[in-house]
Parts: sequence; structure tokens; C-alpha cells
Amino acid sequence: MQNDVPAQPGFFPGVDVVTISLPAWTKGFTAFIGGFKTDEDRMRLAIALARENVLRGSGGPFGAAVFEEESGKLVSVGVNSVERLGNSAMHAEVMALMFAQAAAGSFTLRAPGLRPHVLVTSCEPCAMCLGAVLWSGVQRIAWGAPRGAAAAVGFDEGPVFPASYQYLEDRGIRIVRGLLAEEAQEVLRLYQERGGSIYNA
Repeated sequence: MQNDVPAQPGFFPGVDVVTISLPAWTKGFTAFIGGFKTDEDRMRLAIALARENVLRGSGGPFGAAVFEEESGKLVSVGVNSVERLGNSAMHAEVMALMFAQAAAGSFTLRAPGLRPHVLVTSCEPCAMCLGAVLWSGVQRIAWGAPRGAAAAVGFDEGPVFPASYQYLEDRGIRIVRGLLAEEAQEVLRLYQERGGSIYNA
């Protein structure tokens, strides 16, 4: 006996394709930033992406990028696109990781033949993004503004605990905390001053 539901016109009224894209301004944006040899250089890019996203009104005050660890080669960027794309999963970190995996042609950035990767993000990851880091294949993450700074402007960062980070570290993911934190927090304050919406409160 089969339990298949017979096809019926209009039975599945939803969409079957979701398009994920970066804002047009991100194309070529990094050409003006410079090299990415150090963590500070990489964080400045993540912060610049977040700031530009706010100034252009294309999303929330968060930016991220994935680099090859040793060479500093930029692999991908991401900016918060929740409202622009109408999708609650479109945080900067998730976007940067998805585009990095697409560039690598692999669902994991630890696939054989790939060099180690690092995710650099302008703000401490929320619960969802921290989970995405675990499965992404990056071997290191660096973040700027602390979650308390995001919470101070109204964002709910979800259930992240010291044990959450311990879980990542136990699986070989190294963590750099609070890199250029003050510069990163300035973008959050800018967003608040410009009346940016708090879409997950």
C-alpha cells in the first residue's frame, strides 16, 4: 500500500526556489580595502561591510568574510540581508559561509585538498550563526563587537553560552574574541542612530 499523496493542482502553493544574493554594491567593494594578511586587516573588511550595509540601507549592521587562513586570500563576503531577502536565516555569517562553500564546490570547508579557512565577523555570532560555524568546516572564527553590544541596540542573539564555545573548541575550532571591538560597536550605534529596524526582537 502506497501512502503517496496524488498530485493535485494547487496542492503545494508555496515557492520551490529561494534566491540568495549579495547587494550589488558588494561587487568590487573589497578592491578599496587592501590586503588581508592580519586578523585586524580582515576584521576591518568585515566592519566596513557592516557599515556600508547600514549607510546604503541594504540590511542590518553586520558584516562577515571568509578567508584562506595562511594566505589571507579573500574567499567570500556576507552582509546581513534578512529584510532585503525576506529570510530570517540571511545573517552575514551564514551568507559568507554559503558563498565560501559555493566557491569551494563543497558543503564543508574542510574537504580534502582545501586549505584551512577562517570566518571573520563584525559581531559575536548569534545562536544560529554559531551553529552554522560548527558545520561549515572553518577552523577558526574571529569576532568584533560582543553580543551585549548587539543586545544593547535591541537585537536578540539567542541562546549562546560558555558551553557553546567550549563545544566548538573541543571540535578544533579556534576562537578570537573582541577584535577591534570598539570600531565594530560604532556600526551598531550608527544603525541605532539612523533608526534601523530591529527585525528579530
